[in-house]
Amino acid sequence: MPKRKLKIVHIASEIDPFSKTGGLANVIRSLPKAHKRLGHEVMIITPYYYGIIDQKKFNIQEYKSNITINTTHQKTYEVNYFQGESMTDLPVYFVGSEKFFSGKKNLYGSKHENLRFMLFNLGALQLLKELNFKPDIIHCHDWHTGLIPYFLKGRFKNDEFWKNTTIVFTIHNLVFQLGHNWWSIKNGDRDDGRSSLPQTDDPKLENINFSKRAILNADVINTVSETYRDEILTKDFGEDLHRILKNRENRVYGIVNGIDYNEYNPLLDPGLAKHYSDKSINHKKPNKEKLQKILNLKIDHNIPIICMTSRVAEQKGFLLLLDIIKSLMRLNMQLIIMGDGDKTIINSFQKLAKKFPKKLSVIPFNEKIETLVYAGSDMFLLPSRFEPCGINQMIALRYGCIPIVHRIGGLADTITDFNPHNKKGNGFTFRKYNSYDLLIAITRALEINKYPDIWNKLVVLGMQEANSWKIPATKYIELYKEAMDIKAEES
Repeated sequence: MPKRKLKIVHIASEIDPFSKTGGLANVIRSLPKAHKRLGHEVMIITPYYYGIIDQKKFNIQEYKSNITINTTHQKTYEVNYFQGESMTDLPVYFVGSEKFFSGKKNLYGSKHENLRFMLFNLGALQLLKELNFKPDIIHCHDWHTGLIPYFLKGRFKNDEFWKNTTIVFTIHNLVFQLGHNWWSIKNGDRDDGRSSLPQTDDPKLENINFSKRAILNADVINTVSETYRDEILTKDFGEDLHRILKNRENRVYGIVNGIDYNEYNPLLDPGLAKHYSDKSINHKKPNKEKLQKILNLKIDHNIPIICMTSRVAEQKGFLLLLDIIKSLMRLNMQLIIMGDGDKTIINSFQKLAKKFPKKLSVIPFNEKIETLVYAGSDMFLLPSRFEPCGINQMIALRYGCIPIVHRIGGLADTITDFNPHNKKGNGFTFRKYNSYDLLIAITRALEINKYPDIWNKLVVLGMQEANSWKIPATKYIELYKEAMDIKAEES
C-alpha cells in the first residue's frame, strides 16, 4: 500500500491531563501525538466528565448540544459535544451527557456503567458524522469502546459513511471487559457476544460484554505487549475469552507501549531538585536527599531506596511484598510505596510504616513528586501477577531507577535480567510468582548496588534505552495498514 496520510480517530474513556485513573490516560495522551508528528490527521474522542474536567483551565468550547442518540429499541437520549486540544492541530472531542456523566467525582463506578458507555460509543460515532470526518481507522481502546466494532459491523454495516473505515481494538487489560467484574456474572447470564442488545432499562444490559463483542467484530485486535498477546490466548491469562481470541489468533497482535520523552526527561523536569542525564548520574544524589527529607526517611544517600509507584491492587504483587516486608526492613534499604487503590492493602502497609518510620513510607499518588520518586530512588519494584505492558518500569529506566519485576507480560518484553558475569541486562527479574523468588530478586539487586562501578554502568545503559513512542507509533501505522488490507480482502 502506498504511503499516504491516514485519518485516525482514537476513542478512549480517559486522556491525561483532562481525565485520568491510570496508564490508559497516558497512552491516549501520547500515542495520538506521535501519530500527528508522523504526519497523519488525528483526533481523539473521550467522555466529558462534568464533575471532573476543568472547562476553563483547558479552554474547552461547546461544539454542539442536545444531539439525539438512538440507543436500543428506539430509546433515545441527548448528548452534548465539546472541543479542546491535546496539542496544536490535534483536537480532542468530548461526548457529554448530563444524565450519565455529570456530578460524579470518579470516572467509573456507576450502577449503569454499560448503559453510559454504550451511549458514549454511539455518541462518538454520531459525532464523526456531525463533523463529516470519515476515518480510515477507528482505534478503540479497551472495553469502554467495545460496542463500536459491534455497531459498525451490525447496525451500521450498510451505511456508506463507514464504507472505508477499518476498526482496531486494543486490549489494555483483559480483566476489564464490562462495567463490573465479568466473573461475578453467573454462567447462564453471561453475554454470548452475538445476541441483540437488551432494552436500556433491562438489567441484562449491564451483563453485556463489551470486550467480547469487540474481539468478535474488530478487523484487528492488539494488546500492549508481545508477550501479553501470547498469554491471553491461554486459559491462565485469557480471562474466559481465550477461546474466541484463539479462534481469531491470526488477527491478534502485540505492540509494546512507549513513554513520552518530552514529559519524562530528567534533564528538564521541573519537579527535580537537580537535573541530570546519563552523563551526570551523580546528580541523582540531591534528588534522593530531597525525597528522603520530604518523606521523613533517614537522610543518607548511601542507603538504597526501592520505590513502588502503581495502582495498589493484588494484581500488582503487593501481597507478595507483604509476605517479605519484615525481612526487607532488616536490610540496609528504604522502601517507598506511592499509589491509590485497595484500602485493605494500603492499611496493612501503613501499619508497618508506623513501626518502621525511617525505612518505610506509604503515601497516596502525588503527581507533584511522581518523577522525584523515580529520580531519588535506586530501584523500582513491580512484581505483578500479570502485567499487559506497564509503563512505570520504562519511566524508571529513563530516570536511572533500576526495575525489579516479575518476568511476565510487558515486563518480560521490556526488562531483561542482569547477568553479573557478562554485565548484560537492564534490571532484575524472577520467574515463579512467589514471595521467596521476589525476595531473592530484591536481594540480588541490593547486592549489585554495593558495587558502584557495575551499578553506575547499569544505570547509564538503562537511561540510554529507547522507550519513546516513536517506534510503537510507527508499528501502529503498519498495523493499521495491515488491518486495512485485511478488510479490503474481505470486501
